[in-house]
Amino acid sequence: MQDVMEIIGGVMDFAGVLVIAAGVLAALVDFGVRYVRTREAAGLYTLCRQSVGRAILLGLELLVAADIIRTVAVSPTFQSVGVLAVIVAVRTFLSFSLQVELEGRLPWRAEPPREPSR
Repeated sequence: MQDVMEIIGGVMDFAGVLVIAAGVLAALVDFGVRYVRTREAAGLYTLCRQSVGRAILLGLELLVAADIIRTVAVSPTFQSVGVLAVIVAVRTFLSFSLQVELEGRLPWRAEPPREPSR
């Protein structure tokens, strides 16, 4: 059973890295295509940053899941759980920081009202 959990954790790690890499690549390709069409980089930069941030957030979630699976299922010692707690805390802080930067507000703040479309 431990071998299966280790394999699942490894697959989740790979998926997390793959999501980040593919998301960054897709955001850069999208930026390039849109820039060639419009020759306007100002608005595209923000859109690209948001796309990269979303890819990193999703990848971090998968990496945290992989760490949890491996630590809890494979080697549940106090030391490994302590290391997991530190890793999860750092990744959670990164996720929180990215989300605040992407949305421009703290998660517990209400979303500002949108202006009506005409």
